[in-house]
Amino acid sequence: MNRREFLARAGTGAALVSLAQTSRAEASANAAAAADWPRDLASHRIAKIDAWSSNDRYTRSLGPNSRGNPLGRGYGRQFRTLTTDQGATGFGMSGASDAVIRKLVGARVSDLFAAETGTSPEADPLDLALYDLAGAILQKPVYEILGAKGPIRLPIYSGAIYMDDLIPLEKPRGVRAVVDACRQDYVAGYRAFKLKIGRGAKWIPGEPGLRRDVEVTRAVREACPDCKILVDANDAYACDDFLKYVTAVADCDLFFIEEPFAENRDDLKRLRDHMARVGCKALIADGEGRSSAADEIWKYGGYAKEWVDNLYALAAEGLVDVFVFDLAIVGFSRWRHVMPELVEAGVKAAPHLWGGTPRPFYCAHLGAGVGNVLIVEGIPGVGTGLDYGHFQIDGGDVVVPKVPGFGIVHT
Repeated sequence: MNRREFLARAGTGAALVSLAQTSRAEASANAAAAADWPRDLASHRIAKIDAWSSNDRYTRSLGPNSRGNPLGRGYGRQFRTLTTDQGATGFGMSGASDAVIRKLVGARVSDLFAAETGTSPEADPLDLALYDLAGAILQKPVYEILGAKGPIRLPIYSGAIYMDDLIPLEKPRGVRAVVDACRQDYVAGYRAFKLKIGRGAKWIPGEPGLRRDVEVTRAVREACPDCKILVDANDAYACDDFLKYVTAVADCDLFFIEEPFAENRDDLKRLRDHMARVGCKALIADGEGRSSAADEIWKYGGYAKEWVDNLYALAAEGLVDVFVFDLAIVGFSRWRHVMPELVEAGVKAAPHLWGGTPRPFYCAHLGAGVGNVLIVEGIPGVGTGLDYGHFQIDGGDVVVPKVPGFGIVHT
């Protein structure tokens, strides 16, 4: 070994030792800081809780899905801002009424929220606002409060690829409108698109609707060859017709198929076997829609136990790969506790987030905090009075910022 090589290796070794020492020092410092979190949270009391609203403004007017009417530009959302006696503030989406939250004024933040477990049951309507407030008090991003077990760059898809070919209803724009929507979101940084399919259920009945779904899928694949394509039928298909769709788009390299039809073992088994025959390697995602709600909130929030048990049974047979339970129906704090059960079952998470524009950023923190989030549902657009400027959508990923709380600013 010559002297130059020896010195180079020695320098590399020294750098690795230094990096390891720095990492241990940072971990020790973080652990020491976390030990003070309960005291820091206990030093603040809730002084007031304000309500305000924000209206979503999608980047374009959106068409319908297989079941509903055209979505337009978005809807209004209620938020709550928490202010402590020391002037710390945090806010988040919350539909809670004044009567529900009035009794929480005066409480210590530590009585309502713990970094290790999340929001207490009585404060559940303020779940998101309390995470944001805790981040402000502790000067930590939410994903670090959750444990920082996942990546801060997460794949994201545009969830705004609706049936724009069907609008305006009096003069539909055709397939080109869907391709244009994908191209618009591509410019914004997205490299994955979820196409709404199932036109045959309501808008173009029968075989012509199936053909239009195929035409749209193939057109987007041709226009965006470097991107992931996801499809979502909102349970609009019958199994036989969906098998025809899969055959027709088998060479389009679908990333995942969401809710093709009402979930049942026999049809999903037929789908999985058919996909293998035609060479479709897409993941199967399910769990957003629910046929019944829980009688009372439990660890899976408002999803009924029999619904959840059935999804896990289907996953155990290899018939469902991704759970798309809604972020709010489960609840942010509960998501962090059920995620290990998904991991144990070999199931990835891609929480349903449509249609509040802040929700993708909440989910990005969840993924960066606890891991196991396969991909985030993006909602191109903004909310009035909200600034998402700390977040980047870059090369198909959403980048979670290292700023206190969720990093969403109320302007």
